[in-house]
Amino acid sequence: MASRPLAVAGAVGAGGVLAAALWWRKNPSACPYSQRFWVDAPHPLITRGRLREVLRPRLGERILELGVGTGYYSLDLAEWVGSSGTIELFDIQQEMLDHVMGRASDAGLTNLVPTQGDAVSLPYPDGSMDAVALTTVLGEIPDREAAIAEIARVLKPGGRLVVGELFGDPHFTTPRTVERLGSAAGLFCEERSGPWLGSFTRLGKPS
Repeated sequence: MASRPLAVAGAVGAGGVLAAALWWRKNPSACPYSQRFWVDAPHPLITRGRLREVLRPRLGERILELGVGTGYYSLDLAEWVGSSGTIELFDIQQEMLDHVMGRASDAGLTNLVPTQGDAVSLPYPDGSMDAVALTTVLGEIPDREAAIAEIARVLKPGGRLVVGELFGDPHFTTPRTVERLGSAAGLFCEERSGPWLGSFTRLGKPS
């Protein structure tokens, strides 16, 4: 008899999780700093090594990372471009930026520049970035089209955008949708690394 109440409670709990996930998907927003443990967790398939293979960062480059979270990729990006390069950190939450800068300070990295703001209005000049990276972030932006258009604007001719997506994220954006959004902003698909469940899509800006 005791198993039935437990089963009912389990079903109610699962239903609540599903309802929360559906609500979050229909109301895109950034993961709150208070729940940062979600972005601290390991990123299967969309690993740092795979990001480096697709992004192909070079020493001295200026790379914009959108939606940095707690810096899962940020410090590695800073090391990849070296002291002559710059990683522009951009996030809607100042707490996330402060968190990453604290980690960078502890690691002795000085080539990261934090900026708080909205991705649909980037405070950078046209053609000022060699590359842009955003991972499990695109679906959190209510106006994805405007954000991709802004990214295309700040990219240099010949620059590249790398978008990482992982199935299971409430805001998961399919690779095909990433390609469609990029195409509408004048970017073309150069490659994709990883399976549909977790991949990096690299889009290029014509030279």
